[in-house]
Amino acid sequence: MNNSERFEKAAALLPDRMRNELLFADEKIRSEAEEIRLRCGRGLFVSTAFGETKMKAQADSADIDFVIERATKASAHAARESLKAGYVTAEGGFRIGLCGTTVVKNDCVEAVRHISSLSIRIPRECRCAEDWLMREIDGRSAVIISPPGAGKTTLLRDIVRRLSDGGRRVSLIDERGELAAMRGGTPEFNVGAHTDIMEFCPKYECVEILLRSMSPQYIAMDEIGGQRDIEAVSRAALCGVKLLATVHGREIAELSKKGLAQGIFAKAVLIEIANGRRKYTVESC
Repeated sequence: MNNSERFEKAAALLPDRMRNELLFADEKIRSEAEEIRLRCGRGLFVSTAFGETKMKAQADSADIDFVIERATKASAHAARESLKAGYVTAEGGFRIGLCGTTVVKNDCVEAVRHISSLSIRIPRECRCAEDWLMREIDGRSAVIISPPGAGKTTLLRDIVRRLSDGGRRVSLIDERGELAAMRGGTPEFNVGAHTDIMEFCPKYECVEILLRSMSPQYIAMDEIGGQRDIEAVSRAALCGVKLLATVHGREIAELSKKGLAQGIFAKAVLIEIANGRRKYTVESC
């Protein structure tokens, strides 16, 4: 499935008048779209690496409710845990971020209500893990560092594919269902022939399960966050498993700021965007 086809699939989550406008949008917008955003009372926007384009359609609360209902297949209750975390994942690996009014109880978010805006992230399948990059990280633990929206997940997915098709056993933790986009047990994205996928399991729990049950050579995961994720990654490193992960940031110094000890990762891949193009550099940690 190419980028234009994924854009059309994302547009299918929208009400008809919005979907129709997007389907007749300029080819450049359709092929380069990274997100579709709805902001209640303000409109429909398409984001690319070059910025946001405002479409003609206006958005209201009914439109936002429509998207959530379609994404959750009319079962918002089943998606309650992810909704209160500020997102829901639609079939095909489309992560939908949400903003609205939070309900807080005992210092924990219980729900998000009166949703005022949402962002449909369009996942891409891109052959961006070039040979020179693979030579730098093959056989090593590596972390991908970049600001949000710069393509960390896309690069991680392609590195997993290349390692896996090269004969390495990779266990992929797909906590939000967007890395592999499983459908009926089969990944919609090509993540390689030797990749085992665990969906919708917290990373800190999934690492332990995979170490016990799948004897992986690599464990791959997206967006290391809290302390429990860091502790799980550290334990996996002590077991001799190679790690692939992503972290929000702009430089290697972000690793120590987040509590990741030196020695967990051997290489860091940094992604920068300039003039709408991505630049990859590899540094030793």
